[in-house]
Amino acid sequence: MTGDPRDSQDVRLGHADRGFVGKILRLDAPQGRSSLSPQELEQRLVEMGFVEGARVEVLHEGTIRRDPIAVRVDNITIALRRSEAMAVIVE
Repeated sequence: MTGDPRDSQDVRLGHADRGFVGKILRLDAPQGRSSLSPQELEQRLVEMGFVEGARVEVLHEGTIRRDPIAVRVDNITIALRRSEAMAVIVE
């Protein structure tokens, strides 16, 4: 296998469990996961504070299919759908 060995540690925030603490590496919105276009979703996430280097923690999960999730990004608590959280790459 080729590539940066750190890539195996990168996780999409939408896959993270409650209690996860990490750092945002980048945004990468997959096509078709949201009603928004990938560019619109990435722009909205940036506006909410999901920026490279920010500390992120998953605080709570919904009871049905673990959706939505509540996350703390630096000092702000935000609720979002797991499908939208899939656009956030963390380590």
